[in-house]
Amino acid sequence: MPGLQHEILHECTGKPDENGVRGKLQICRVTLGNAAVQPDYDSLAGPIILNSGHNMPRIGLGTWKSEKGQVRSAVYEAFKAGYRHVDCAAIYENEHEVGSALQQAFSEHLIRRQDIFVTSKLWNTHHNAERVRKACLKTLSDLQLEYLDLYLIHWPVTGNVGSEVVPSIQETWRAMEKLVKDGLVRSIGVSNFSVKKLQDILSYAEIPPAVSQVECHPYFKNEDMLQWCKSKEIHVTAYSPLGSPDSASMFKRKAPLLLQDSTVGAVASKMGRSPAQVLIRWALQHGTSVLPKSTSAERIKANLDVMGWELSHEDYHKLCNLPIQMRMVNGSFWLHLRGPYKNLHDLWDDNTSA
Repeated sequence: MPGLQHEILHECTGKPDENGVRGKLQICRVTLGNAAVQPDYDSLAGPIILNSGHNMPRIGLGTWKSEKGQVRSAVYEAFKAGYRHVDCAAIYENEHEVGSALQQAFSEHLIRRQDIFVTSKLWNTHHNAERVRKACLKTLSDLQLEYLDLYLIHWPVTGNVGSEVVPSIQETWRAMEKLVKDGLVRSIGVSNFSVKKLQDILSYAEIPPAVSQVECHPYFKNEDMLQWCKSKEIHVTAYSPLGSPDSASMFKRKAPLLLQDSTVGAVASKMGRSPAQVLIRWALQHGTSVLPKSTSAERIKANLDVMGWELSHEDYHKLCNLPIQMRMVNGSFWLHLRGPYKNLHDLWDDNTSA
């Protein structure tokens, strides 16, 4: 067709089959003149193929700061709505609720274990090699699972005094690798690490990080992380895609709310979508998987309704160029004059602050 243009946005290869042939997945944009052609099938609906060879659904239910007693029903409602990815952490103190929801969904044949992707995270006080395994086993017990799809080091922090992190991240990573070798975990990665800290891990890793989970939204695009991870075949998952409005009091943050941004609102109004849906779709088009959080069955379902439509090139770039750029979850509670991180630059290895 005259004027039809085909642009490859992302390309990845899977593990070789028994004949040594590698499958290839291409995410493309087709345009006719200056107008995007809305495909019958949304190329972003398929899973991410991690460098470990495992598939990860692009949208997961976040469980951070969900009220106790509401997580079980939220996770169950998410499975009913079609979610196949749930993001957990030991420090959230609700993994037993997630486990209860999983067992209910299994018993009702709503989902099968092989069809879902469960992520958890190692807390700061368990970085010692012996504690890594114990922490993982505790999480598996609470979730009532035999293995995790993804296990992340939650922060590059242990709370020690001194100029270096102790135990070292290398010690912790070696223990994480052993979890994979022992079949307790399928993929490993990190959360809240800088590019520099990820580079350090790659210098000694036998199993490279599959995922870097970081804050990412139009008020903090985190472009350096995304570009570097893309070059190393490490996938980026975006947490707080709506700008983490419920953490403002925790960080004593005085900043505009992303959900109330006028540009976000204008795009949402034009598209006939909610601001949350626009922000989740932006995250997908930005190249990340994404973890919206809610305990409302209605919003849980709405947050998944982001396929089969897309932001135009113009609207996407409007959201990419909002003047505010700041971390909402800046980790300032880990700073200590006698510890490894005396200021935000030490923690993030850059000049961002909040």
